[in-house]
Amino acid sequence: MTTEYSSARTGAAESARELPPQIGQHRPFADTVDAGLQMALESALEKKRSWRALIDHNKMAVGLVDLSTPQAARFASVNGYTMMYAASLSKIAVLLGAYQSIQDGTLKDSPALHAWLIRMIRLSNNAAASYLIDLIGLKRIEDDLLRYQFYVPQYGGGIWLGGSYPPVGLRNPEPIKGLCHAATAMQLCRFYYMLATGQIISPERSRQMLEILSHPGLHDKFVSVLETHVPPQRLFRKSGDWSLYYSDSVLVWDHDCRKYILAALIENKDGEQILRDLVPVVEKLLAPAQMEARSRELRQIASLKAQANVKQPGSSPFSSARSAILNGFHKLMRCFPQGTQCR
Repeated sequence: MTTEYSSARTGAAESARELPPQIGQHRPFADTVDAGLQMALESALEKKRSWRALIDHNKMAVGLVDLSTPQAARFASVNGYTMMYAASLSKIAVLLGAYQSIQDGTLKDSPALHAWLIRMIRLSNNAAASYLIDLIGLKRIEDDLLRYQFYVPQYGGGIWLGGSYPPVGLRNPEPIKGLCHAATAMQLCRFYYMLATGQIISPERSRQMLEILSHPGLHDKFVSVLETHVPPQRLFRKSGDWSLYYSDSVLVWDHDCRKYILAALIENKDGEQILRDLVPVVEKLLAPAQMEARSRELRQIASLKAQANVKQPGSSPFSSARSAILNGFHKLMRCFPQGTQCR
């Protein structure tokens, strides 16, 4: 069953071209753990004394997936299995429940439902979330989280939604810490990785969920930094905050240089600023791998051009290849203004 109400079918056909490719080989998420990236992430985070204190007290959790080479994704985390209060970030569980219900035929897709989902995800509207939770049912949402193993008690829990916004009336707290809205950095990264590789429900449903997550409507936390150099149609994001709890999660799929997943949960009054400051730290960490991936792509382009050996009047057989390299290089330099790393 194919929904008729994805943005690609309502006049925004270009959005489909901005989504991550979902064809080709991919590895199970458990196989993406990378020792080198793990060491680099730990070292980068520990350079800030205030962050190190939060990490030591389980009040800061970070997960990172390098998608520079999508078929060889690399995952690392700090406190990645530490479950924390996630506030509105847990609304991604409602998104999952909605599309699984549509797929199973227990919920009918419609323009109105699509509008509710947009309001809940992009604007984090509580009324929209509560309406959809009542429509789908807490038990159904729990079943879907368990179905895809986004909540696994023996691994510290994971993503959970056990109440409306605010959590009044019927509640279904998770069994480990009694939280109604919770997440771990690891499971958040896994959620976006599975969407990017088309593994949630089906490739088509995964793409439809990504479309809902695109074009963030709130310009805070990660997005306040990313939107200065990444178009909104290439940011797939959900965040949350309440009291001392701040969280954000994003899949960045910028064509030229930035391809990664970042998730973080903070318990601290300065959580908003910490999330903003985290983005350049991570992009600096990933810059060498992203530059190498782009260089490899340019070499492939040059090789294809050279093999074609199309000679233009007054030019050498390899002028088109050189032109491709130069054009690609200039695009790369726009991604790395200083010539060394992403901003």
